[in-house]
Amino acid sequence: MLYQAPSPQRKKDPPARENKLRLFLKRSSEPLLNLQNAAQQRSGFTQQLAPIQEPQGFQHQTLIIEEFEPDVFRQLIEYIHTGCVTLQPRTLLGVMNAADYYGLDELRRACAGFVQCCITVDTVCALLASAERYIQYKCTKSLVQKVLEFVDEHGNDVLNLGSFTLLPQHVVRLILAREDLRADEFTKFQAALMWSKKYCDGNHNTPLKDVIGNFLDYIQFHKIPANVLMREVHPLSLVPYSIIMNALAYQADPTSVDPGKLSPHRVRRQGRSMSVQSSLDPYGSNTTLSSSGSDAGSDQKQHSGSN
Repeated sequence: MLYQAPSPQRKKDPPARENKLRLFLKRSSEPLLNLQNAAQQRSGFTQQLAPIQEPQGFQHQTLIIEEFEPDVFRQLIEYIHTGCVTLQPRTLLGVMNAADYYGLDELRRACAGFVQCCITVDTVCALLASAERYIQYKCTKSLVQKVLEFVDEHGNDVLNLGSFTLLPQHVVRLILAREDLRADEFTKFQAALMWSKKYCDGNHNTPLKDVIGNFLDYIQFHKIPANVLMREVHPLSLVPYSIIMNALAYQADPTSVDPGKLSPHRVRRQGRSMSVQSSLDPYGSNTTLSSSGSDAGSDQKQHSGSN
């Protein structure tokens, strides 16, 4: 990284290059030596460290790391210096992909082993949010799949989290559309409403009805009890009257309503896989988590124009 484009002078003088690299390593280890010196002074033993003299004409090299966040790269440097690192759910995916990117196999394996114990109800949203930043890296796909499977098992608990509102819109749609999601439909509606209100708090010119309209096709209103529909959902005037009427009609007589009008955007289990998809989502980002497969339904159709 430091010398991938050496100047002609460096090519002619390899010892100078080696000396500068050695000096860089000494400077980078200086904080650790200072810590050791401080500890020795507290124990009554002092040691004088000779100051490092920079050679004449030495120029500091500035590296701009665009692939990874500062906190992630800081943890990587910590591991390189000490052989240890404190893993956190917020930066776990970044550290795992950085370890793979720079060839630190032991750190990558440690991150993979930490995944199983760090996926909890309190951390799933942070893990999914961080996946958006590192979706192009190969370690992300397996972790996201494990997180989504955990979300399926603990659907009601995850949807009630305040951190659920921090997820991008397309990730919220992906969760609500999953067929294996163990959550009742009214809880799904409440989660969509909570996310939409949070979005509108930061975008005052966007009507709440327009935002929540992006999620309505992923909620099976005919599975919400009629008294809840009329007491909790209908008075909000956010769900079209036709959807309410179809749900009530189905509950009265299932043969009176076309099933295709009730849940058009369910994600089937067969052939489901995670993929990276480019979209122009007005409430998301250009690189998205999405569900692909033969039964992904109209969620893919919605993005087909921008693909």
